[in-house]
Amino acid sequence: MKVIVVGGGAAGIFAAIHCAELNKELQVTVLEAGRQLLSKVKISGGGRCNVTHHCFQPAELIQYYPRGGRTLTGAFTRFQPQDTIAWFTARGVKLKTETDGRIFPVTDDSQTIIDCLLNSATKAGVKLVTNTSVKVVKHINNRFTLELNNGKQIDCDRLLLATGSNPSGYRFAQHFGHQIQPPVPSLFTLTIKDQRLQGLAGLSVTNATITLNSEKGKITQTGPILITHWGLSGPAVLKLSAWGARILSEHNYQMSVVINWLPPENPESLKEKLLQLKTSLAKKRVQSFSPLELPKRLWQRIIEVTGIPSTTTWTELSKQKIQQLSQELTQGRFQIQGKGVFKEEFVTCGGVSLPEINFKTMESKICRGLYFAGEILDIDGVTGGFNFQNAWTTGWLAGKGIATL
Repeated sequence: MKVIVVGGGAAGIFAAIHCAELNKELQVTVLEAGRQLLSKVKISGGGRCNVTHHCFQPAELIQYYPRGGRTLTGAFTRFQPQDTIAWFTARGVKLKTETDGRIFPVTDDSQTIIDCLLNSATKAGVKLVTNTSVKVVKHINNRFTLELNNGKQIDCDRLLLATGSNPSGYRFAQHFGHQIQPPVPSLFTLTIKDQRLQGLAGLSVTNATITLNSEKGKITQTGPILITHWGLSGPAVLKLSAWGARILSEHNYQMSVVINWLPPENPESLKEKLLQLKTSLAKKRVQSFSPLELPKRLWQRIIEVTGIPSTTTWTELSKQKIQQLSQELTQGRFQIQGKGVFKEEFVTCGGVSLPEINFKTMESKICRGLYFAGEILDIDGVTGGFNFQNAWTTGWLAGKGIATL
């Protein structure tokens, strides 16, 4: 029986390996349009490959997926980060967990993961074909016929689409009757041109809150925020971009966000703190140092935009200025002018509608013999190894589903 996997990324290769290892009778072929297999694995994690995340409870793990989390609950009981670790370890890849929970190969080199996957595929008898794209897919008499860019036609009994966010994959899925949730970017930085941030690139605040308000409700994320040359980045911003991906796209990335640089403080509680400092630091200049947990340059910039002269001492600070200062530090409003990129790790929100897939086998409920895995599905995670875990889990399930039929 012939199996074709369209897409030589993490999900496609992982599915092909598992499928071929489970059923030696199958002839498994992976078709990759590009020159290189696993190209996204190569560049991920700054070239180190963030394989997965140290989170072993499915109920907790699904919280890291803005879309698809609930659907993955059952899938994660079958194959989760612990299984990913065991799989790579059994094949001689040593992994390490960093303090933030991200898991990398000890070599800090994504090539280690690529070599492991390609060696495993070759050993399992998977045929790997590059520079070969699929132009047309047909389903006739329970078999699939694929027309390739080189003019050839090939047939198979089972077809797995693991094309990531490539439009061709969505086109094939639609051809077989599947709904596509419109794809929009997820995991990106925010372009904000604002005098409060100018010249402060490289400064980070380890614990800040960023909030996006819309007619559909409020999205808030807390964590490190990094000031960049073009605006804002850092874990809290990236998470906000993931959870707010659709809303931001609908507004053409022209919305405002509110930043609290000092959570859990609010304007009133911070005002009380500043009034106490007015007494305890009476003769000192307000601008001389940051009495709060803020980088000195950010503190000085906020003093400046609040209109407090550099020579002002704490005792000279009016209640009105204290009110303004506490407001700016806990409820500063910034206008987004567009989205930036997050390194090369682009992630897409949207894809094949999840209710149309059997998540025990990853087979289509609409077209028998058609399977899906990875980012072609309407699933996306935040940064930290969660998108790869989706690839490993859905790839493993698809491989097993195909092999056991």
